[in-house]
This record gives sequence, C-alpha cells and structure tokens, in this order.
Amino acid sequence: MRRLIAGLFLLLISFAPVAGMAEDTLFEATGEGSETLVIGSVTDLVFIEPLIREFQRANPSTAVVYRQMTSLDLYAAVAEACEAGTFFADTVISSAIPEQVRLVNDGCSEPFRFSLPPDLPDWASWRNELVGLTFEPAVIVYDRQGLRPGEVPRNRFELVDLLRQTERFRGRIGTYDIESSGVGYIFAFEDAAQASTWGRLLESLGQNQAKLFCCSSEVIDGVRTGRLVLGYNVLGSYALARQEEDPRIGIIFPSDYTLALSRAAFVSRHARNKRAANALIALALTDTGQRLLSGPSRLFSSLNGPEMLNLIDTGTGPTAGEAAFRPIALSPALLVGLDQAKRRAFLDQWRKSFQAGGGE
Repeated sequence: MRRLIAGLFLLLISFAPVAGMAEDTLFEATGEGSETLVIGSVTDLVFIEPLIREFQRANPSTAVVYRQMTSLDLYAAVAEACEAGTFFADTVISSAIPEQVRLVNDGCSEPFRFSLPPDLPDWASWRNELVGLTFEPAVIVYDRQGLRPGEVPRNRFELVDLLRQTERFRGRIGTYDIESSGVGYIFAFEDAAQASTWGRLLESLGQNQAKLFCCSSEVIDGVRTGRLVLGYNVLGSYALARQEEDPRIGIIFPSDYTLALSRAAFVSRHARNKRAANALIALALTDTGQRLLSGPSRLFSSLNGPEMLNLIDTGTGPTAGEAAFRPIALSPALLVGLDQAKRRAFLDQWRKSFQAGGGE
C-alpha cells in the first residue's frame, strides 16, 4: 500500500510546473502513513542523503521526494509557483543565496515554527524565515601531478603570478560559468568587491583561456583526470569529499581571504507539509545534524564550520587554519548583485575579459 501511495504521489507531482530539468528521487516511508515531504534543492543527492535518512529515522511515516535542479532553474521554478500561489516544494535549500534572499523578500516563505539555536551566527539567518545550514569555503583545487610543491599558490597574488605562464596553463584552468551558475556568480561578485587582485585575476583567466563549467564537480573532475591543472572558486565541501577518494586533488584555502557561503533553507509559504519542512531544517541545526554535515558529506555546519575546518590538514597546500574566512551574510545586501543593471555590467566585464584572451 505504501508503494502504491508513493507511486500515485509521484504521478501527481509530475504534473507540477517545473522550470528546466529536474531529477526526482523518492525515499519511501518505512512506517505506516502517507505523509510526504518534498525538498527542492541544488545539492548533489549523495551529500544530502545522510540528513534525509536521519530525518526518516525520526519520521518513519514520512516519504521524501528530493527534487534536484540547477540553482537558476530551481529559483525560476520556485518563483513561478510562488507568484501563481501553487505548490512546488515544502522546503527549498540552495547555495544560490542571493536568489534565496529574493524569494524570501518576495513573500515566498513563512516564519519557522521552531527556535533557531542561540549560538547561530548573525550572518547565518534572516527574518526568522531563512537560515544557513552549512559552512562551505570557496577553495582553489589543483592537480598535484601538474604543480610542484614549491609552485602551489597560497593566495590570489601568488595565483596571478603563476598564471603568467600562459603557454603552460592555456586551456587548463577551470572555474564557474557565472552566467549559468548562481553560486559562481555570487563568488565572483564578492571577489570583485573584496579582492584588490580581481581585475588582474580576471584578466589572467581570460588570457589562459579558462574553461567554464556549471558545477564544482565538473571542475574537480577536470583536475582529477589531468585535463585541468587548476580550478578556481570551487566549493570546498565537494573538493574535500572528492580528495578523500583521490589524493591527486590538491586543495588551497587562500590565505588573503577565503569566502564561505551557507546553503540557505526556508519553508515555502505554499508548503503542503509545513510540519515536516520545519522538522527537517531544525534537524540540520541540532548536534546530530552538525555531525552529519561535518562527516563524509563535508558540508559542515554554520554553527561549527570554521572550527571543524581548522582540524583538517589537506596535506597538499595552505590549510584552513591559515585562511581568513569571510562568510557571505544572508541579508538584503545580496540583492545588489541581482540588480539587472549591475548584473548586466558585471557580466559584460566578465565576457570582455574572456573574449580578449580567447577564452570560453
């Protein structure tokens, strides 16, 4: 009977409006009942699955549908459903935090029905409707077979110097395609605001015909296979998890500063299962949730992320202990980067730099 109910539910949600391509995964309930929680997210399933499994241990009668999309497709789908007053997901979790702030600002969420931890950092929540669950640094990854130990850059200044060897690195540098990736865009936008090296770094990426990718995992794959020597602004959570499988991957926490974002979650105003949505988010902020996030998933927690990262020695380059972490705060200030005129000007600068160097 549970399988029949779950199958009928999937049939029903298949007719829900979805922007772009979505990949749905069903976690069947193990107890009696027909309750279902729908999660809209950008996080690779392998990283979030431990949290879902723990949630179902405490809620055995709740089936979970995990709907994974790219960050911009997820934003478009949630915004469309919100405007129409229709259901898309009970909770939305995304690393594209400016878009998350905009959705909350536009009235697509509702206040949490649980109390946030008193030790939650100020930067990790907004209006009691949006909370950062993770602490994920933007790192540099490199091929340990492609760089000698003495060449490994410790910061952006040394990276710019290294990339002057254009004959050596042309076509072998990777980073986000900021036009298609919300995470890539916010990292680049924050770099432009905080780094005195931004102009030179952008020029270096263009001159080296850097390859552009949608996702951190694709950049890391390029480094792992030797197609890329170096990847810039990759999510540290993905890099650390992959390094445990392949020591060829080197990781650098830039010592000048290391940006960190937090995957932000909210409960949809049009959620069908608000109880379960609140329970899942609350779980992520408990000691158990912190343990799961800081375990093999390497997402870490917004509550203890810096401390946990400082315990990690990648054995390949500058460690987290040498980094000056700069968390990106969940606040209306993030909406500046989404202003259409500012976004257009920023992307124009990006394109011109790559076109001048013949890059992608």
